Amino acid sequence: MEKMNFTVARVATHTRAGVGKCERHNERKNENYGNMNVDLERTPMNVHFKACGELTYNETLDKLMADGVVSLRGLKENAKVYDEMILDVNTDYFERHGGYKFAREFYEEAYRFACKLYGERNILSAVMHADEINLALTEKYGRPIYHYHLHIVALPVVEKQVLWSKRCRDKALVGTVKETVQQVSHSKKWKSQRALDEQGKSAFDDKGRPKLIPSYSILQDEFFRHMQEAGFTDFIRGERGSTADNLSNLQYQIKKDTERLEAIQEKIRAEEAEYAVVHPIHKTHVEIDEMGKKTLIGKITVSQDDFNTLTQLAKEGVSGWGQLQAKVWSLRGSLNRLQGQLNELAERCRPYLEAVRFMPERVKELLDSVLASLRKRQEEQGRSIMYVKNKSQESRGDVR
Repeated sequence: MEKMNFTVARVATHTRAGVGKCERHNERKNENYGNMNVDLERTPMNVHFKACGELTYNETLDKLMADGVVSLRGLKENAKVYDEMILDVNTDYFERHGGYKFAREFYEEAYRFACKLYGERNILSAVMHADEINLALTEKYGRPIYHYHLHIVALPVVEKQVLWSKRCRDKALVGTVKETVQQVSHSKKWKSQRALDEQGKSAFDDKGRPKLIPSYSILQDEFFRHMQEAGFTDFIRGERGSTADNLSNLQYQIKKDTERLEAIQEKIRAEEAEYAVVHPIHKTHVEIDEMGKKTLIGKITVSQDDFNTLTQLAKEGVSGWGQLQAKVWSLRGSLNRLQGQLNELAERCRPYLEAVRFMPERVKELLDSVLASLRKRQEEQGRSIMYVKNKSQESRGDVR
């Protein structure tokens, strides 16, 4: 079955002190990217839909605060004040629709979605990366294939009303609106929403608690819907609740790749053993150098036995080298295929690894929940099997 294309929208948070690493990566301020598969020769092809110019992210934030555009009032020094939203579709989607030009049009529309979500003045940077190579598809297509995606750094701003306090001299003003500020607040910007039932009323779980829809799930829905309505199709929304299945597939792929590596290593060991049996004649370099004697006229004479040995060694060397070369090319082909599969696996793992890096606690909670559910199901199945087994034994006892 043909692989489906799917959208991804995820958000990471950064403090003022920790945003530097994100900025260096997004704006390509590092000198090298040894572990990121970045082709710096293509970096000029990255597209900025918005940029800070000569200013850093923090300097831009300082300017916005000085101009009264946003406020950090009441936030702790180590508060998360930056959102980094990454909008993405798997690489093959763009290759099948024209590559770079299509990706640029797609992410220009994705930037409009971000403006609707954050407000354009609250976006500091929006850059489409076109210089990160996809190794698995590069090997598949036999030419360089690049993974296009959009990094957006924005301030999660909410409108906050500041009320007059009881210390106000004019008691008539107490509790009324003193001013309205654009407050930076990630937690309020990304509050979960209550789920509704078929009648449009709040839905509750078995314990009477309101059911909540995670804010990032809502983000996925809105991004998918916006791009569909803008005319970009041929992809689906990232599947809900698919973490367990994807992890199971991942474990299966790792298991199969491990088996392939072990098979190749076993084959190498077998070839070495076969070579030792088929090619029993061997000599050290010193033993070969000591064969023959130099005559007075400069010629080398050897005994018949040494001559026979050297002849046999030469034949074995030519034969062995040909066989070894063929084996090497065969094993190299196997390793190349395995490397391609591992690269593809790494591409599939990338969203999980980024999720772990950006939101380790959320991922841990999700995995704990999935594994707890799985263990519970296994325990119930085990009890059911034991019940049937005991009943079967009791039945056989009655017959006796």
